[in-house]
Amino acid sequence: MRLKTKIHLFSTLLMLVILALTNTGIYFVYEKLAFDTEYHQVKMQSEDLIASLSRMTGQNPATVLRAYIPPNGAVRVLDSTGKVKVESQSVEGIESYHPEIGPVEKYSIGEFNKTPVMTLNMPIIWIDGEVVQLQMIQQLIDVKHSLRLLMLILMGVTVIAMIPITVSSVTLGRIVIQPIDNLIKTMTQSRQTGTYEKIDVPAEGKDEMAQMGHEFNDMMGQLESNFKKQEQFVSNASHELKTPLTVIESYARLLSRRGFDDLSVAEEAVGAILSESIRMKDMIMQMLQLARNQEQVAFNFVETDVHALIEKTLRPMRQAYTRDFILEGNGPTVVVTDPDKLRQLLFILLDNARKYSEREIKTVVSETKAHISIAVTDYGNGIPEEALPQLFDRFYRVHEDRNRKTGGTGLGLAIAKELAEGLGAELKIESVVGMGTTFRIIIPKRQILTDF
Repeated sequence: MRLKTKIHLFSTLLMLVILALTNTGIYFVYEKLAFDTEYHQVKMQSEDLIASLSRMTGQNPATVLRAYIPPNGAVRVLDSTGKVKVESQSVEGIESYHPEIGPVEKYSIGEFNKTPVMTLNMPIIWIDGEVVQLQMIQQLIDVKHSLRLLMLILMGVTVIAMIPITVSSVTLGRIVIQPIDNLIKTMTQSRQTGTYEKIDVPAEGKDEMAQMGHEFNDMMGQLESNFKKQEQFVSNASHELKTPLTVIESYARLLSRRGFDDLSVAEEAVGAILSESIRMKDMIMQMLQLARNQEQVAFNFVETDVHALIEKTLRPMRQAYTRDFILEGNGPTVVVTDPDKLRQLLFILLDNARKYSEREIKTVVSETKAHISIAVTDYGNGIPEEALPQLFDRFYRVHEDRNRKTGGTGLGLAIAKELAEGLGAELKIESVVGMGTTFRIIIPKRQILTDF
C-alpha cells in the first residue's frame, strides 16, 4: 500500500472517529438533559399529589391518584415490603412493569413496549400512619421521538461531513506526499542519468517539507562538487604520474640499449630515473597525506609558544638549504593549538617560499587580543591576482612549467589548507607580481580556547 493511500485512510478514519465520538457525546448529553427535564416535571407532579393526599379527608385514595396520573404512565403506593397498596395507570399493561430503583438514585430509566420509562419513588405517610413509597411511572414518548430525530440528524451530519473529510484527506495526502514524490522522481532520474538533479523548492517555503527540499538540494550540490573534485583529482593524479613513469620507462629502455656500453648514458639514465622516482614518491606521500586529512585526523591541542615553535622549525631549514630564514617578533607568544600540525603547516609554507624565491625568507609573528598572526613572506616573482582563488586546489599550477623546474607536485598548498582548517585557523594569501608573496596564518585565540 502506497504512503499516499495510507495517509488518506488514516486521516479519513481519524476524522471519522473524532466525528463519531463527538456525535456520541452530543447524543448522550442531550439524552441526560432530556431525562433531567422529565424528572423535574414528574417530581413536581409527585409533590402536588403528596400535598393532595395529606389534605384527603374521607376520600378514596384511588380517586386522588387518578387525578394525578401521568398522561402515559401510572401511580402506585407501595408498602414497606414493596407490595402494591393502591395503583392507577393510564397505559394498558403497565401494571406488569415493576422497576427497581436504588436508595441513592433520583430516578431510574427502564423500557416498556420499546419506549423509555422513568420511575420516581418518594416516601409519604399513608392515612393509617404507615410510611410508604409513592411511585410515579412516566413513559417518555416525546423524549423517544426527540432522541430518534437527533440520531437521524447526527447520522446525516456524519454522512454529509464525510464529503469534506474525504476531500480534505485527499488534499492533505497530496500536500504531504507531493514533495516526497518529487524527491523520489528526482533521485530516480539522478540514478538513471548519472547526474545530480535537484528539486524545485519554493523560496518562501518555511515548513519541514521545504526544509527537506533545501537539504536535499544542498546534499546533491555537495555530492556533485565532491564528485567533480574527485574526478579532477584522479585525472590530475593520472596526468602527474604519467609523466615520471614515461620518463622512467624511456630512460630504462635507453639504459637497456646503450647503458652497458656507454658509462655516461648509464649515469644520465640512472640519475633521471632516481630523480623521477623521488618526485613520484613525494607525490604519492602527499596524496596519502591528503587522504589522511580527509579521515578526521585527531588533533592534540595544548598551550604552545608559537615564537619558539617557529624558531625550532627554521633552524633545520637554514642548515639544509643554506638560506636566510628570518624571524621577526618578540616571544613568548602562547596560544592553544596542535604544535605538530602547526609545524607541518609551517614546513609546507616555508618550503614553498624557498622554491619560488632566491632571496631571504621572512617570518613575522604578531599578536592582538583576538588572534595570533604568522606571516611567511618570500621575495620571488609573485602570483597573478586571477590565480589566487585556485591556488589551494590540488595539482593547480600558476604556470605549467613552474613545478617542473622546482620539483613541486601541486599538492603542498592543498595539504596546508586542510591543516589550517583542522587547526581552526584561517589561511590567507597576499601577492604582488614582481615583488613577492605572503602566506598568513591567523589563529583565533578565543575560538580555540573556547573549543578546547
